[in-house]
Amino acid sequence: MGKKEKLVQHPFDIKTLRKIIGMKRSYNRANNELRPITIERNYTKYAHGSVLVCFGDTKVICTAFIENKVPPWLRDSGQGWITAEYGMLPGSTSQRGDRESIRKGRSQEISRLIGRSLRAVVDLVQMGECQVTVDCDVIQADGGTRTASITGSFIAVYDAFRQSVNNGYLKKSPVIDICSAVSVGLVNDEYLMDLDYNEDAQAVVDMNIVMNSKKEIIEIQGCGEHGVFNRKQLSDLIDLAEQGIQQIIEIQKKVIDWNE
Repeated sequence: MGKKEKLVQHPFDIKTLRKIIGMKRSYNRANNELRPITIERNYTKYAHGSVLVCFGDTKVICTAFIENKVPPWLRDSGQGWITAEYGMLPGSTSQRGDRESIRKGRSQEISRLIGRSLRAVVDLVQMGECQVTVDCDVIQADGGTRTASITGSFIAVYDAFRQSVNNGYLKKSPVIDICSAVSVGLVNDEYLMDLDYNEDAQAVVDMNIVMNSKKEIIEIQGCGEHGVFNRKQLSDLIDLAEQGIQQIIEIQKKVIDWNE
């Protein structure tokens, strides 16, 4: 028998290995890195709050309007409401999609997610009997459109309330915390943060997680797309999402000069 060959261990991290074997994430980032994120405020002229938010090549316009009305079930309750509508424009993907005259099931589900996320960080009683309607229009999609929408919508709503305070309609902004979201997943047995479209399509497990600045969970949406996952993997994915969300929240704080 010949001599056993020794296994040679190279002190390379995942990012370096990807460079060597040609497997690169977008923007040549590590597994626990976000895509470049930008938030441009006051993006449109007429909305009370408006934002262009970009997570890498995913781009979403978020606008917020405050109206002196509430849903019928909240009349004379002294409480306000925040609702959202989400949609992808026809040219947002590589193949033209149909314009949504009637919201599809996926769009309705994401709209409700955005609304729930925003209501979790706003004092609905303090805002009084008015309604904030947020519109999230995806103009370019490369994965993570719902997480980008939540992140940008928070800024749009924050700015809408600040405008109401400046105009004397509200004494104080009812925003009590910041919320943001990020996607995480298992791709080729690796834990990835902020999945782009190609990674999302290959993910065995795919999750979208929403949190506030206190690291409290607002919502978890996750499933085994092409397999199953165990409790430890779930915990590891939540821990990874927490890291990413707190980084995004720091970006949001700088954008609005948060000092609440």
